[in-house]
Amino acid sequence: MEAVLVREGAVLSYETVADPEPKAGEAIVELKAAAVNRRDLLVRQGVYPFPLPLIPGSDGAGIRRDTGEEVVILPSLSWGPSEAAAGESFEILGGPRNGTYAQLIALPVENLFPKPARLPWEEAAAFPLAALTAYRALFSVGRLTSEECVLVLGAGSGVSAFAVQLASEFGARVLVTSSSQEKIDRALELGAKGGFLYTEGDWAEAAREATGGRGVDLVLDSVGSTWPDSVRALARGGRLVVFGGTGGTEAQLGVRPFYLQWLSLLGTTMGSPTDFRSLLRLVETARWRPVIDSVRPLAEAEAAHTRLVSDADKFGKLVLTCS
Repeated sequence: MEAVLVREGAVLSYETVADPEPKAGEAIVELKAAAVNRRDLLVRQGVYPFPLPLIPGSDGAGIRRDTGEEVVILPSLSWGPSEAAAGESFEILGGPRNGTYAQLIALPVENLFPKPARLPWEEAAAFPLAALTAYRALFSVGRLTSEECVLVLGAGSGVSAFAVQLASEFGARVLVTSSSQEKIDRALELGAKGGFLYTEGDWAEAAREATGGRGVDLVLDSVGSTWPDSVRALARGGRLVVFGGTGGTEAQLGVRPFYLQWLSLLGTTMGSPTDFRSLLRLVETARWRPVIDSVRPLAEAEAAHTRLVSDADKFGKLVLTCS
């Protein structure tokens, strides 16, 4: 089969490799499309020091070779029995286990779910990791209700686009931040009610003003270094849900203002099979569609990575066709 491998020196190599051999309880999926995530860059850069060579990629959709079913892949491997948190054996597909930048993949059958019938291959491959992350952050962990207001940091990323769509369709009021007015405008088209340029002025104070001085009920923060400002944007009893550190892995919070406002700081990564089943039910009946930035053949994975990190106008998911 053809696949893209990460090799030493952060090199992406498109080459012919041996077909995967399924173990007991696994099935081969003929991949039609895969999606690119920031995690793939971290794997490539060695931030996650997995043994190389390695096929990256967490998202994919294709056809089960043994049954002929059209399936979408749950990237959470070995989640475990608890809904509160993943177990010690938990992994994300695409490191250390070979991922979806390939024509074929062998996976446990419990990670294969029916592809939403209304989505074409590219859209089906685009939503699992990012939409699952957004779903769990909003609902399973963030406990968002339809009467509340949520602030999503960084309009334009795959997770934030799904968060805007999921929360808006649920009935919540959604606000966003971005460095680009164009991305804020795109978020408004997806259902957001307002947005703030974090490059201009105090976005935390702007969020409070937009809520009549009360503050937002929930902030989704994948930046990390923004925690102090995210806390300032919260209403009394608000929740800060964190699922990334793209802007820095260190933050300092004042203890007394935190507990005197009855705030909660919550961490989450990916989601459980139960979360994924709930997400799939929403996807089947939703009015929204995954936002696709661009689609390229598998051999052009390098160009997709370049766009992910360097193109300021990127909005939505980057997808690779595998066959």
